[in-house]
Amino acid sequence: MKNTIALLQKHNELKVIDTELDIYLEIPHLAYAEVKKDEAGKALLFTNVIDKKTGHKFEEPVLMNVFGSFKRCELLFGRKIESVAEEITKLLHMKPPASFREKLSMAGELFQLKNIFPKRLKSKGACQEIIHLENDIDLTKLPVLTTWEQDGGPFITMGQVYTQSLDGEMVNLGMYRLQVYDKNHLGMHWQIHKDSSHFFDQYQKAGKKMPVSIGIGGDPLYTWCATAPLPYGVNELLMYGLIKKQPAELVKSITNPLYIPKDVDYVIEGWVDPAALKVEGPFGDHTGYYTLEEPYPVLEVSAITTKRDRTFLATVVGKPPLEDKYMGWATGKIFFPLLKTTTPDLIDYHMPENAGFHNLILAKMQPLYKGHAKQFMHAFWGAGQMSFVKHAIFVDENAPSLENYEAFATYVLNRFTPKSMFITEGILDALDHSSPEALVGGKLGIDATSANKVEPPQLLGDAELLEKVKELIPDAVDLHQFMRRTNNPITVISVNKSKNAQEYFDALLPLSTNIRIVVFVDANKNDVHNAYMLVWRVTNNIDALRDIYKSGLMVGIDGTNKNELDGFTREWPDDVDCTMSVVNHLKNIRVWDLDEELFKKFQLL
Repeated sequence: MKNTIALLQKHNELKVIDTELDIYLEIPHLAYAEVKKDEAGKALLFTNVIDKKTGHKFEEPVLMNVFGSFKRCELLFGRKIESVAEEITKLLHMKPPASFREKLSMAGELFQLKNIFPKRLKSKGACQEIIHLENDIDLTKLPVLTTWEQDGGPFITMGQVYTQSLDGEMVNLGMYRLQVYDKNHLGMHWQIHKDSSHFFDQYQKAGKKMPVSIGIGGDPLYTWCATAPLPYGVNELLMYGLIKKQPAELVKSITNPLYIPKDVDYVIEGWVDPAALKVEGPFGDHTGYYTLEEPYPVLEVSAITTKRDRTFLATVVGKPPLEDKYMGWATGKIFFPLLKTTTPDLIDYHMPENAGFHNLILAKMQPLYKGHAKQFMHAFWGAGQMSFVKHAIFVDENAPSLENYEAFATYVLNRFTPKSMFITEGILDALDHSSPEALVGGKLGIDATSANKVEPPQLLGDAELLEKVKELIPDAVDLHQFMRRTNNPITVISVNKSKNAQEYFDALLPLSTNIRIVVFVDANKNDVHNAYMLVWRVTNNIDALRDIYKSGLMVGIDGTNKNELDGFTREWPDDVDCTMSVVNHLKNIRVWDLDEELFKKFQLL
């Protein structure tokens, strides 16, 4: 952490804040505002940290937004992100040597691979300079943040969670939010599709307690590795060795058999009783919504060890853009070669951060035969963490850059017809709130690899069209048409909802000569002119099996919050919003400097 802080300072990527700030809302709110500045934002080091509820002042500083720019990502990786992907590609395509010279070259490459594998040390590590056991254990002495007003409590948000299988043959490093219940208990939010949960099932069937160790800090790459979408049973710290060209050096935990990096700043050790679950949450998550209360396993802490000179690493999640925008960018680039092993005709893919990554993927491919794009959809929806993707749009090799959203959308909309859509059902991330039942729901694929000829509609101005819409839908409040120069303009209509959106769509059929794609959103908290946040709202809120309608060339999408009008029986979560009194306080003490336009654009309230 000290090396990281020095590196960030050297490259003018760090802002030090010495003003006294609270772990409850104040620090995370400020970090949340800073990351909205995109590349202009800095990593933040809070040096005067307090728990105002208890009056406790913390010795250690809190570091946030460490990955929060493209430049910082590459600084922390110590190399170009693309170079890691090139190295993985080379390994995947390594062939037997055909000559003595090739044998020598391969021998050198294989010799370098010895640095990939983590190295277990017999000594203690710097992470164990201070050891807290039994009555000395107190999680409240760590500067764990409460990010949002409705959160169920403080949450560790950048914990490296180390686990192993029941037989000890497989180890896993994951990153899950961790709720602090009291001095010695943590909620373990590992979802049923994660490796740690698979290990937990093994211990549960055997009736044995499961060891868990949690690292915080150290080299930030440990934290990134915890998010790496590697196949089941593959140790994520192999990526650390591949990137750094040196092995992660590990030491044994004090009170359980797990090994952790010797230089993390904190280690929280303990055991999970598979027979004991506890309600965890709510938590304002990276979807921009609160995830609701559910029972999860509990870690009983058996030791807390730390460095003497330590820094607490944390992140903030909520509405996009966030730090995970940049972490996800690195992950997408690096693991592209692995994805191509199951989809070899894939040219490129991109997951927009304002769709929460899993909610939307854009993919460019080389279609070789009829139905090839649909085959890709099935491959994506069956490939590891990619299987959580809700919506996928496929284009051919002639399409523009996937990150040029205006040009990409134009290309897709000029080729789109309702028959381009493919709707099916599959697994969903546990954080998804829109489907009628948890963990499974509708998925939408759009095949824009074929050029369908469609005549554009007869366009009206927004004001004229809104007047006609209001005659048919008295609940309509506002309207805006996007992509008017394409064959399939998108009309967004905000409503004060009093009926199911299917009825609104049916009411608009007389305007089918003027409207092609219509999207309904709630009037409350939505700006029909704000495309960035509309993508966030709609991709979060729709279940493709329930919320997409079509009639002729006209397609409807229901992006409203669901309730009893829709036959929706699950609880619908609230948006993650800043607490205005906290924002005003931060303004008054002159540490809040987010431009009001950005505050409005990214809907912080």
